[in-house]
Amino acid sequence: MQGISIRTDFSLTPVDIKHIDKSDPEYPNSLIHHLANDAPDSVTAIGNLAILNQRKLAIFCSASCPAEIISQTHDLIQKLVDARVTVIGGFHSPVERECLSILLRGGQPIILFPARSLVKLRIRPEHKEPLEKGRLLFLSFFRSHRHRSDVEMAFRRNRSVAALAEKILIPFAAPGSKTEYLCRELIAWGKPVYTIADEANQNLFKLGLEPVTVEQVGDLL
Repeated sequence: MQGISIRTDFSLTPVDIKHIDKSDPEYPNSLIHHLANDAPDSVTAIGNLAILNQRKLAIFCSASCPAEIISQTHDLIQKLVDARVTVIGGFHSPVERECLSILLRGGQPIILFPARSLVKLRIRPEHKEPLEKGRLLFLSFFRSHRHRSDVEMAFRRNRSVAALAEKILIPFAAPGSKTEYLCRELIAWGKPVYTIADEANQNLFKLGLEPVTVEQVGDLL
C-alpha cells in the first residue's frame, strides 16, 4: 500500500491518500467475490481503513422519491444512527444526501464512496471532524484524472458499494431506473436487500426485496 499527501480546499492540514492494490492484504476480498473480473485493480482511500472491517449497510435511492417514503427513510436512518450502524454509500441523490446529513450528526462510522477520483477532493467542513475522529472513510477506484462523475461511473461505483456491504437498504427505486436494475443484480448475488414497506414500492417487492418499517430496524443490524 502506498500513500501520498495532498492539501485540499477545505482542510488546514495535508490529507493522506492511500493506494491499495489487489495484492495488498487490505484490499477488500468482497470486491473480487462479487465483481470478479470487474473488480478494480486498486482502491484509493482517505481516512480510517479499519472501518472496512465492520459490518456495513449500503444505502441507495432514486433521485425522485415520494414524500411519504422520504419521511419514513429519515426516521429509519435516525434509528440506525442510534444503533451506531456503519453505513456506506455514494450519497449522491437528494434522499441519499439527506441521509448523510443525519448520519454525520451521529457517532457511527460512515464510508463515503464518490464516483470520482479522491485527488483534488474537497473535504467539506461537515466532513472534517468525523474524518479527524476516525469515523469517516472516503473510498474510490477511479483514476486520478477522473474528477467529474457521470451516469456510468456512478453505476460502477454503486456496484462496488453494494459488493462491500453485508446488507442493503433501497428506500425507493423508480420503475425502469438504474437503481431498479441494480436491485435485480443484488438479488441475484444473494445479498439481503430491504426497502421501505410502502405501496409505492410494489415493483421492488415483486423483485424480492424485503419490506422494512421503522419498528423493524433490527432487521438491518
